[in-house]
Amino acid sequence: MNIKQHIQSKLTEIIAKLYGIDNVNLDVQKNKTEFDGDFTIVIFPLVKLAKKSPDIIGNELGNEVKAQIDFIENVSVVKGFLNLKIKDQVFADQLSEIQQDFDSVTPKNQTVMVEYSSPNTNKPLHLGHIRNNLLGYSVAEILKADGYNVIKTQIINDRGIHICKSMLAWEKFGNGETPDSTGLKGDKLVGNYYVEFDKLYKSEIKAQVADGVEEETAKKQAPSILEAQEMLLKWEQNDPQVRQLWEMMNAWVYAGFNQTYARLGVNFDQVQYESNTYILGKDLIHKGLSDGVLYKKEDGSVWCDLTDEGLDQKLLLRSDGTSVYMTQDLGTAVERFKNNDIQKLIYTVGNEQDYHFQVLFKILKKLGYQWADQLYHLSYGMVELPEGKMKSREGTVVDADDLIQEMYQTAKEKSQELGKLETLSEEDKEKSYETVGLGALKYFILKVDPKKKMMFNPAESIDFNGNTGPFIQYTYARIQSLLAKADYSAKGDTANYLPNESEKDLIMLLAELRDVISKAAESLSPALVANYVYELVKTYNSFYQNNPILNQENEAAKQFRLQLSDITGRTIKKCLSLLGINVVNRM
Repeated sequence: MNIKQHIQSKLTEIIAKLYGIDNVNLDVQKNKTEFDGDFTIVIFPLVKLAKKSPDIIGNELGNEVKAQIDFIENVSVVKGFLNLKIKDQVFADQLSEIQQDFDSVTPKNQTVMVEYSSPNTNKPLHLGHIRNNLLGYSVAEILKADGYNVIKTQIINDRGIHICKSMLAWEKFGNGETPDSTGLKGDKLVGNYYVEFDKLYKSEIKAQVADGVEEETAKKQAPSILEAQEMLLKWEQNDPQVRQLWEMMNAWVYAGFNQTYARLGVNFDQVQYESNTYILGKDLIHKGLSDGVLYKKEDGSVWCDLTDEGLDQKLLLRSDGTSVYMTQDLGTAVERFKNNDIQKLIYTVGNEQDYHFQVLFKILKKLGYQWADQLYHLSYGMVELPEGKMKSREGTVVDADDLIQEMYQTAKEKSQELGKLETLSEEDKEKSYETVGLGALKYFILKVDPKKKMMFNPAESIDFNGNTGPFIQYTYARIQSLLAKADYSAKGDTANYLPNESEKDLIMLLAELRDVISKAAESLSPALVANYVYELVKTYNSFYQNNPILNQENEAAKQFRLQLSDITGRTIKKCLSLLGINVVNRM
């Protein structure tokens, strides 16, 4: 327990003892006033409850705090604020405790499954998928760091009308071309045909409208969409030719996805396929029908009535017997809880699907699955560009591979311009460009609260100053250079050295790491970790500029500052790893 938490805990006990008031947590803040003290406690919230003046409460609390907490050196009450001065030795002890417990984790003995990525196999990954993957992966890493067992998973949407659109366009226009014959990644090749289908479909609608057909009617009876629907029906009937084409094109896409995942640095413990789980979903729907939970319309389609839940009526099977997205999501959820002992399942999916997940959770509850209460939708805002939203079918998305390569290239150009990596070998330079470029991309995306819509600007993200990945990586590299020059071994004698104010500021911030991780895990927000590590880096840089280290004549002071630098570097590296970001030792 760090100093601040210890004070907070004792304060709650003291308030209960003095005033008989339970569960009141006064805010213990770092003292930023000109008055003496390391921490400040705002006591105004107690005035009404205790029916006493701020000064009286402050003095009563101050006397009790000083009596019960042996590391309090002095207390003072100023204008409704209780200031606490901590003995300097306590901060030195706190640093030792941080070093000793740095890698310890208290197991939660609970398993959480985190789903992310879950792409369609009709197009390559794009910028929106990047935010999804980075967010899901980081949340999983943060949960692990907070003591949970974590299973990373994805469901690949490898079937459905959108997949058939790409397949049909390849049959019509592909002339047998493959990733090998074109030199294109498989996911990009298939995505091109998804765009081609959309062009064909729109031209057919336009032609029918010109002949006097209503637009909505034209959309339903355009030859290409009817062919795609027929192909989907054949797929569900296991037509050999359709299935062979489907397997071939999906294999191209999987190979492409895996290349992107590897470069992005994300992975999965389990992978499910919609082509398997939709069948399980159909079985659930038939059972729901027999149990009277679901109902069938005259045209043979199956529905769930959720109007009593304040929602709508939801289609679960079309009249021709083919399934919808909800069908496979039902089957997937049931299979996950059947095959894994999990206490929570988190779906990392954009906020455009908020309603879908409300419906999914309600249907599962209606079907009798009590674990539906353990499902959670991590809803995040869309990523936009200065020029607006992206549209896959129109081919206006920012391709994930292209963006990653652009970040690499920008990092290379920026590093060369600043002369940051001149002393490295060519191989190490290349690794550094990749690490810095991807670090910039990941940090820029993850520092934004997941619930917020965000605007992505590659040029801003790669800056070596300010709240960016490269700035934080550069500080880490500076620390490693310092430790190397000092030939630091972590065995230096710091006996009798008492930290100064800037050193205490840094120690207090380092002591908050565990609490930050817990809060990030609870709120499923990597932004808390990102903003914490940025604050840590700013605080360290201020300490570094104002405290000589290598040329410090006092050996105890020098060794203490090296220890402080070392644990700061380790903390930066740990925080960045929770964001999926690597570090470099030299920049």
